[in-house]
Amino acid sequence: MNLNIRPIKPHDNVAIKSLVTTVLLEHGIQGQGFAGVDPELDDMFAAYQSEDAGYFVIESEDEILGVGGFAVLAGTAGQGIAELRKMYFKSALRGRGWGNRLLSLCIQEAKKAGFKRMYLETTSEMKIAQALYIKHGFVYRTQRLGATGHSGCGVFMERYLL
Repeated sequence: MNLNIRPIKPHDNVAIKSLVTTVLLEHGIQGQGFAGVDPELDDMFAAYQSEDAGYFVIESEDEILGVGGFAVLAGTAGQGIAELRKMYFKSALRGRGWGNRLLSLCIQEAKKAGFKRMYLETTSEMKIAQALYIKHGFVYRTQRLGATGHSGCGVFMERYLL
C-alpha cells in the first residue's frame, strides 16, 4: 500500500466526515457531546485554513485512511493552547505507525504556529489512542480545558510544546 500524508483539500470534505462518523460508531460513540456532530464536519477544509490551524489526511490511491489536525482550543484565545482535533484512522491503517507519524506532524506544525501547549479530549473506550498520546508526551488532566463542546468525552490530556 502506497501511503502519504498531505494537507486537507476541498474535495476531501465528504470522505473525512464519513471516516470520522464511521470510526466513532465502531466505538459506540454517537450523538451530542461528541465530535461526530460538530458543525465543522460539513466543511473541514474551510475550518482549517487559518495560519494557526492545520489538518492532514493519510491517503492511499485517493482513499483517505486517516485524518487529524489542530487549531486554537476554543475558549482559550491568546493563551497559546492548540487542540488536537479529529484524529481518526480506518482499521486497515491502525497499528502500522501512521498514528505516530501524523501526531508528530501535528505537534511539529502546532509548534511552528506558535502554540505552547496541546490539549485533547477523548473517551475512556479509546485506550489505544491514549497509549499513542502518552508515547508522545501527553499527560492526563483531571479537569477539562477550554470549550470544545464535547461533553461526552471524559478523558482530558495535554502536553507542552517545547
